[in-house]
Amino acid sequence: MDITALYQIFLGCTGITTDSRNCPEGSLFIALKGDTFNGNAFAAKALEAGSAYAVVDEAAYAPAGDTRYILVDNCLHTLQQLANYHRRQLGTRIIGITGTNGKTTTKELISAVLSQKYNVLYTLGNLNNPIGVPLTLLRLTTEHELGVVEMGASHPGDIKELVEIAEPDYGIITNVGKAHLEGFSSFEGVIRTKGELYDYLRRQGNSTIFLHQDNPYLREIARGLNPITYGEENSLYINGHVTGNSPYLAFEWRAGKEGEFHQVHTRLIGEYNFPNALAAVTIGHFFGVEAEKIDKALNEYEPRNNRSQLKKTADNTLIIDAYNANPTSMLAAIGNFRNMQAEKKMLILGDMRELGKDSAEEHQRIVDYLEKYGFEDVILVGELFAATRHTYTTYPDAPALIAAFQKNKPCGKTILIKGSNGIKLNTVVDYL
Repeated sequence: MDITALYQIFLGCTGITTDSRNCPEGSLFIALKGDTFNGNAFAAKALEAGSAYAVVDEAAYAPAGDTRYILVDNCLHTLQQLANYHRRQLGTRIIGITGTNGKTTTKELISAVLSQKYNVLYTLGNLNNPIGVPLTLLRLTTEHELGVVEMGASHPGDIKELVEIAEPDYGIITNVGKAHLEGFSSFEGVIRTKGELYDYLRRQGNSTIFLHQDNPYLREIARGLNPITYGEENSLYINGHVTGNSPYLAFEWRAGKEGEFHQVHTRLIGEYNFPNALAAVTIGHFFGVEAEKIDKALNEYEPRNNRSQLKKTADNTLIIDAYNANPTSMLAAIGNFRNMQAEKKMLILGDMRELGKDSAEEHQRIVDYLEKYGFEDVILVGELFAATRHTYTTYPDAPALIAAFQKNKPCGKTILIKGSNGIKLNTVVDYL
């Protein structure tokens, strides 16, 4: 079946699903495959559960004569083609966003600001991969005026694949840093891959990007594009400065040299979130959102999912940033914590995953930083940190740390919790 015929079927359905456990009545089920599952095997179940049609790519799962089954060559490619076709039919203006750190938070902030004026579709959670991006695009309707689509990468070519599906009209790279080095081989590989967003826009001609002017790596790869700049220099399109950080980020911003300064008091932890918030200001201002509404959106935004959250328990004050970690974000979080005004500081840090050959060196660099700045109350979790040279307390995993806290937990501390999601430091929170 060609994509135009499938698109007509899609328009007659109530939505897309790839999960046979969640098949709304009249939906279109697409049978995807993974390392441990074959969605084709669940096509019949999806139809029984409510789906109107099932797209499969193995003939054995498409009974002859049953028109509810649609046989294609590759279900994932079909999902992506369908999403791209749908995106082209609607023509909604789309902002593509990627970056090493902060892209999900920045996407949330941008969407909160733009929603003050527009009906905005944006990526839910971190559905930023070759499956998540198409599913996001297929949620577009004629009611949406703007789309904010997050794109993640762990290997060269990942962003190129995603931009060719989403075809963004505008782009923003939050930053580039040392993450997924195992897949990228080097920091230069990270820069090239994130830059695939710029490469796509450059080929379109006369494209606009939103550029963090303070970042030299981004400035270097932004040539040939129309940059709308933001940062600390007072000549930029949007410029501003951090005004507070104990514990929540506060900052001021203005448009150009002559603009009036606006004060924003966020509920975000960390100065490292300043460029993320300023990006949201920039994009909001570019699209005509009133300054007061920009401020309102940023003041009211509440972080979720263990990203830069502050939580006060009966015994401690917790700064939870346990969704992900890499050398760049880890140093930023520790540096911010060092500058924060708080008594009885404590750090619980977990291993940073997917660093490949640089893993030992990068973990040692973090430990050396801790010792250089005199941190004493530190717990390291995971075998990678345990293998470094240090004098700190270590635990092999989160359950071992929880067992220790059940016997003797910290009290009266301000605690930074930071580590890769796979270390599961979020499970420790309930014991503090």
